[in-house]
Amino acid sequence: MPVASSSTPQAGSRPGGRSARVRASVHRAVQELVGEEAEVLTIPVVAARAGVHPTTVYRRWGSIGDLLADVVTSRFSGEIVVPDTGSLREDLERYAYDLAKDLGDPDTLALVRATIGTGGEQGAAACRGERQDQLEAILDRERARGKPAPSLERTMDAVLAPLYYRAVFTNFPLTPEWTRRLVTDLLRP
Repeated sequence: MPVASSSTPQAGSRPGGRSARVRASVHRAVQELVGEEAEVLTIPVVAARAGVHPTTVYRRWGSIGDLLADVVTSRFSGEIVVPDTGSLREDLERYAYDLAKDLGDPDTLALVRATIGTGGEQGAAACRGERQDQLEAILDRERARGKPAPSLERTMDAVLAPLYYRAVFTNFPLTPEWTRRLVTDLLRP
């Protein structure tokens, strides 16, 4: 389930105004610092890189964990298109392949690792929220076709969890063959 963030536009805010520019510059600063493997990732360091006062960042996000969760949620929104091939197996295989490719990107992986490491459960929720919604859409569509589909929990355990574990905690490759095997194991009777 998606994580609510304090950066949700509020009544009277101006999308595309100063608030949007600040958010964009702060998000860009976080991504640059994480990509550079900055020794210390703090709100004052992010604010300096973004060219804003630290109070602005504290007021909007409150903590570095909240900020990382917002950045990763924003980064993951819409990055992976939910496939619709007409086949659950093909949808899941394409989805797993696309997610593996995304997690294989060094900048994405650095952001995920920083978010999980700093944000605790909130960071983990931000990393899985959009992905969980995408899997649920694939499974719901299969059920709407009148066909059986595994539960969301089982699918997350069989596809999402191994992808994240392998990407974040190991140096094993996320190969297309390996991602297809995850789906085969999930759909095996």
